[in-house]
Parts: sequence; structure tokens; C-alpha cells
Amino acid sequence: MAGFKKLGRKMGVLGELLHFLWKRKLWWLIPMIVILVLFGLLLLFTQGSAVAPFIYTLF
Repeated sequence: MAGFKKLGRKMGVLGELLHFLWKRKLWWLIPMIVILVLFGLLLLFTQGSAVAPFIYTLF
């Protein structure tokens, strides 16, 4: 449990969110949150590049 608290301090809001989900036994939500964050990063980084038209056709 001390490892989660130390991780929460180092990672900030994301660490606190993971700690909250784990403590409330909502650990099954973690993969969904990770996928949403990855999609958001994908859209953010491909914005304005030559790959953008191909990414937007996926959605």
C-alpha cells in the first residue's frame, strides 16, 4: 500500500486516480481509461500531419 502512495505523489493526478480506482476495487476500469488516453494522444499527435486523414477515417 505504501508503494501506491509513493506512486501517487510522483505521478500527481494520474497516480491519485489509479490509487482511487484500486482502493474502491474499480481496477477493471483502468484498461478503459488507458485506451481513452491513448486515443486522445493519437488524435493530438496526428493533428496537422500527413497521417491525420487516415486516422479520422477510423472514427
